[in-house]
Amino acid sequence: MNFPTALFVTVLLLAGSGFFVAAEFALVAAKRHRMEKAAADGKRGARAALSGMRELSLMLAGAQLGITICTLGLGSISKPAISHQVDPLLHDIGLPSGLSYGLAFAFAMTLVVFLHMVVGEMAPKSWAIAHPERSAMLLAPPFRAVAKAVRPLIWLLNKVSNALVRMCRVQPRDELATVHNREQLTHLVTESERLGLINKVDSELITRSLTEPQTPVAQLRTPAEDITTVPAGAGLDAIVARAAAADRTRLLVLDGRTVLGSVHSRDALVARARGRAVTARDLARPVPELYESDSISHAVEQLRRRRSSLAVIRDDEGRLTGLISLDDLIARLMGLETTA
Repeated sequence: MNFPTALFVTVLLLAGSGFFVAAEFALVAAKRHRMEKAAADGKRGARAALSGMRELSLMLAGAQLGITICTLGLGSISKPAISHQVDPLLHDIGLPSGLSYGLAFAFAMTLVVFLHMVVGEMAPKSWAIAHPERSAMLLAPPFRAVAKAVRPLIWLLNKVSNALVRMCRVQPRDELATVHNREQLTHLVTESERLGLINKVDSELITRSLTEPQTPVAQLRTPAEDITTVPAGAGLDAIVARAAAADRTRLLVLDGRTVLGSVHSRDALVARARGRAVTARDLARPVPELYESDSISHAVEQLRRRRSSLAVIRDDEGRLTGLISLDDLIARLMGLETTA
């Protein structure tokens, strides 16, 4: 192969290596939610980028295959071509054949490695990281077309590599995990406030929403001795009077020490207006039971599932120790004071 042709092939190989490197880093660095928004907006290349991100392991295998082929091409074509051009020049200035060949080989190797690292890898990588979403949308369609053409080979190579990874007791993944734990999210909120991206009130609210759900309900309960109760046999007038005297709308219905549920003063008023002869037992609605160690998030879920506004709290021995309301939970999460 003559030198001009080899030089042209070298440029193509460097461009090919840069293409695969940029595509690889673009798919890794691009944010999933931004790609989903771009796809929803109909931006060109966004759907291809999303598809590549969903099978990231396969796409990375294709990128590595492309980079390897370009590297082998530079080593087998570019290096000898440059070496053959430099060797006669060194020989003409009087260097022995063995020495001129060695120096020409070293020069060609250094030049090819330098071009490959800078032009074929580092520069494309920096560009892709600087503009991940834009580069992903630009490169994903042709990259996926190339990967589709050699998909069986990529699939085989990926399966073999995944098998080796499993031998090390590591489970391969097709997508990057983007989930942050509670501590990481809290740190992000704190840093956002420090940098002035969000104000203090919003920061406190978000931080509370991240940390408070794990707080035990025992810290929010109304003690058992302060619970407003009504006996199961109480009539409508007694229910209304008890609610008015305690300034409460919901009362706990007890049959001795057994909790039958809760009754709302509104139900008693409606029943009295309709002339019904019922007692607190008849109007009682079941309430969920929680333990002191249960978290706020668990309490909210139980109240939501049971469609209840109140829950009784018991200790490990099953004794009634308090009561909690949905208003208490929301007030704690929102950082509000409640007088319920």
